Amino acid sequence: MNKPSQVQVQVNDVHSGLNPTIVNRVEIPETADELFGIVRACSSRGEFLSVSGCRHAMGGQQFLSNGVLIDTRRLTRVLNFDSERGLIRVEAGIQWPDLVAAIRKNLPKWSIRQKQTGADNFTLGGGLSANAHGRGLVFGPLVTDVEAFTLLKADGVPVSCSRTENADLFRLAIGGYGLFGIVTDITLRLVPQHRLERLVEIVPAANLIDRFNRRIAEGCTYGDFQFSIDENSADFLQHGILSCYRPTDRPAPNQTQRQLQPDDWLRLLYLAHTDRKRVFDDYSAWYLSTKGQIYWSDTHQLGPYLPDYAAKIHELGGTQAPSTLMISELYVPRESLAAFLADAAESLRSSGATVIYGTIRLIEKDTETFLAWARESFACVIFNLLVEPSDSGKTAAAKAFRNLIDLAIKRSGSFFLTYHRWATREQVDICYPQFEQFLALKRRHDPEELFQSDWYRHFFLKKD
Repeated sequence: MNKPSQVQVQVNDVHSGLNPTIVNRVEIPETADELFGIVRACSSRGEFLSVSGCRHAMGGQQFLSNGVLIDTRRLTRVLNFDSERGLIRVEAGIQWPDLVAAIRKNLPKWSIRQKQTGADNFTLGGGLSANAHGRGLVFGPLVTDVEAFTLLKADGVPVSCSRTENADLFRLAIGGYGLFGIVTDITLRLVPQHRLERLVEIVPAANLIDRFNRRIAEGCTYGDFQFSIDENSADFLQHGILSCYRPTDRPAPNQTQRQLQPDDWLRLLYLAHTDRKRVFDDYSAWYLSTKGQIYWSDTHQLGPYLPDYAAKIHELGGTQAPSTLMISELYVPRESLAAFLADAAESLRSSGATVIYGTIRLIEKDTETFLAWARESFACVIFNLLVEPSDSGKTAAAKAFRNLIDLAIKRSGSFFLTYHRWATREQVDICYPQFEQFLALKRRHDPEELFQSDWYRHFFLKKD
């Protein structure tokens, strides 16, 4: 039997802490059979439910006010693997570090191709539900790495989904934010494990796409660009450090290579709050010092995360009042990137918004999922803005993010749907013209709307 449920508990997201939500109870199944029983019982009682992994998502798609929350983090078994084809089947609650360790143990010649960046403790099921992406230069989102998965539907029946079996649900549930059922296990395609050499350079944003293209032509497969966040400088968003990774036959050195430790990240975060000119100088100097280092294709994607960063920054005097960070990701055609960044710099300055961290990546077009966010081969621009958790602070942040979305729309771009709920419904409909059809299909597959979330209720059950 599953562990006793918690009753009337408040949950929240890990990163921003801006989503305190009262749920009726939390169910924590330890086996797939327990999960099936919970879903069937909720359905028979007319209860609504949502599903969460590690609770990093910030848009409310993992929580449902006064609903039942299913926590999948104990569903972590490795179910099967194929060393010839490079496939591994795992339960959807497994987190990326454990997945990497399982692959290294059972399939030592293979590697994950990509994972979400920013933190490691995400579940694979959560990544699939968001159709996440990493810092690949020539990859599409996670859907391209998924061979198949099992989806527990609203009727309590698990079904296999792939490109040839229940293909409609395959397209809908990947990037479907948990609204079509619960992903219970996933078969992931792997790539041969290999070594990578880090290449680092300072680049003006105006030349960034050309530099990305040159690095891709040289064989680089991963990379990203961190831009200057000093709003008082002419270099604001216009100058940054480009790090790319190229496959190499060079052996990894015996000595430990330079790596940023949690205390280093805390110092950089503190500087980002207090001295945004210096933080870019220090960050750039550190990355330039690591040029030429050799990494494995799987573990180079792992890194530390500070779940209590906001409290520590405040304790150190980095903020006068408690604050947090909220992320938004904007997509623009690559040829429009420089112009978008110039407009974004002006907009952020005029709104008084504070950028704590920002990066640019590339994404290839997604032709497989229904609610595709990568509808073109875009440049992805990520902003981490400082937010005061007061009503006025959240209102100011919402306005700043809406302005950025408008700038992306102006250049035929888009935004990621579920980092927050501050986009207007008009912006959603412009960027996702298939949205209403997505809603209709959700109700067709789940007519009783067993699977819901606060994000779903906000955008699907309300109109601006």
